[in-house]
Amino acid sequence: QVQLVESGGGLVQAGGSLRLSCAASGNIFSINTMAWYRQAPGKQRELVAAITSGGATNYADSVKARFTISRDNAKNTAYLEMNSLKPEDTAVYLCYYNTIRARQTYVYWGQGTQVTVSS
Repeated sequence: QVQLVESGGGLVQAGGSLRLSCAASGNIFSINTMAWYRQAPGKQRELVAAITSGGATNYADSVKARFTISRDNAKNTAYLEMNSLKPEDTAVYLCYYNTIRARQTYVYWGQGTQVTVSS
């Protein structure tokens, strides 16, 4: 089992910045992918950004050039630096962890942290 704990959400004005953290603990496997998803009321959950344990990243088009995902493998922690925030970024942001062992995929989710951007 892997436990994910998010922190760093809150209320910010449009144009502001926030930094989210996701700390993973438990049965961590060194090769994994961590990501941030978000879900706004009445909308489907969507991928915001992902990063592999090797450092490869992937972003949703809507956040490119504004958000940066990073990770500290020694701390098993992923970060999401969010700049130039817009009201449409308002959502619950959920941390995601994925690893493959013995050809079986394991997926874990955090509880989520609320990000609210006021106009």
